[in-house]
Amino acid sequence: MTSDDLHARRVSAVRAWTRFVSAGEEEGEAVRPEILRSWQLSGVVSPTVTEAPLADEGDTADFWNTSPLHTAVQRVQDELRRTAEDGDLVIAVTDEQTRILWTYGGRVMRRKAETVNFVPGGRWDEASVGTNALAIAGRTGAPSMVFSAEHYAEVVHNWVCWAAPVFDPVTGRPLGVIDLSTTWDRTHPIGLATARVMARLIEGALPRDRRTTPQGAVGPSEPGLTLTLLGTAEVWLDGQRLLLNRRQTEILALLALHPAGLSVEHLHSLLYGDSAVTTSTLKAEVSHLRAALSGQLSSRPYRLTMPVATDVEEVQRLLRRGDVRAAVRAYGGDLLPGTESPELVQMGDYLAVSVREALLAHPDPDAVLRYSELAPYDTAVVEACLDALPVHHPVAALLKGKLAAAR
Repeated sequence: MTSDDLHARRVSAVRAWTRFVSAGEEEGEAVRPEILRSWQLSGVVSPTVTEAPLADEGDTADFWNTSPLHTAVQRVQDELRRTAEDGDLVIAVTDEQTRILWTYGGRVMRRKAETVNFVPGGRWDEASVGTNALAIAGRTGAPSMVFSAEHYAEVVHNWVCWAAPVFDPVTGRPLGVIDLSTTWDRTHPIGLATARVMARLIEGALPRDRRTTPQGAVGPSEPGLTLTLLGTAEVWLDGQRLLLNRRQTEILALLALHPAGLSVEHLHSLLYGDSAVTTSTLKAEVSHLRAALSGQLSSRPYRLTMPVATDVEEVQRLLRRGDVRAAVRAYGGDLLPGTESPELVQMGDYLAVSVREALLAHPDPDAVLRYSELAPYDTAVVEACLDALPVHHPVAALLKGKLAAAR
């Protein structure tokens, strides 16, 4: 883009931001849907916030020193630093909660970063400092760019940021994001691609001796497709871990939940809702999936042609059987957290309510204790369990502690 184009884009962004923060207006100036959604989530902080809040320095250092990201960044830090210096960027690596763990910056951007706590320990989630690329990438699991006044906090309106999520190739779970930031007038189309490359570089440098899932169990070895969708996203085919992007995982989830198959129009509706996404985009994703599944995905309708098992199906089966404790153990949390698929959001809500209602009806103390880790502020379930327990039950004290912490 020319300097005039960039200036015009900045003026447009400032106008849209001003309308939104002053009057909550969402129409008029064009705002990208992901930016508007992030602005809406950022309302808990002031747009005049001057810096990100800082987490405890010792806790941050301890987490960083034991994180696999630390090993990976050490292995590729020469490349990261060279990129930062050549482009006068500041590069940051965060944890899954968008807390910065490591940064390196060129001379100019390093000073700018320090003034807003874009440093280790800085919390850059939307609830802490508003819209930014790190927060969006971490929440959506997809690369993100935020330009100038698209940032919710006015103090970083002079920035442009590109961020990409970093995933654990062994488990598929998100580890954090890598972000590249500089001044808005240095915006370049290659920025987002560079963030993606840096993320893949870090993923490739992660220690390879981690052979287990986040729950500590080895990956499934039975033939067919196994999907873990609750609280995280893992796809296994014939015992081998598949590395898929978020949209492909969502498509697989929808096909698994509709074993009879879906037409392209129906799948498009369940996946995108009213979003302006072409069927060609969907067909391209399905084509990539078919290759990853060795052709075991038929057309007209789209249907998986192999045995499929999901943790969603397992939780439902256990609830129908009345085994609440096992159902809660199998329930890993929200269905594909952050998904915007209308069908998956609805299914996630249905499953969450089903688990909660089962616990209210049969408040098994061990199950409630496990559930309280997934839903720490759901005090009604804990209270129902305490009401049903003998006074000196060994779990009672733990539940009372959970209740006090939630309040």
